[in-house]
Amino acid sequence: MHIQITDLAAQRLTESLNDQPGYFKVFYDMEGCGCNGIVVLLIVDEPAALDEQIETNLVPFYVDPKHQLNLESSMKLDSQANYSAYTLSSDSGVISSNLRLRDARAAAVGTASASDACML
Repeated sequence: MHIQITDLAAQRLTESLNDQPGYFKVFYDMEGCGCNGIVVLLIVDEPAALDEQIETNLVPFYVDPKHQLNLESSMKLDSQANYSAYTLSSDSGVISSNLRLRDARAAAVGTASASDACML
């Protein structure tokens, strides 16, 4: 599995770490998001024991093997200058055009950036 990250998306992801350690994780969130769920990006303190690595042109991302069913083998992560969300797409089409980044690191819990991914 591979994600090609555009330059703007890479810059925004790097800035979101706020010079603190963290890992990016692709997560399929179904809690409070309706019956279908949504794909979100998490910043976590460390990958879970069973998480698998996704290669990128920035830093490795991680994913729970159960959530890989909702993803493609080759994807692209993009962003727009005036919009806070990301777009995750593949050759098959758009996977999510409103992909939110949620900081789930212990230091961020309770902050605005750690809010529920389903909330706008």
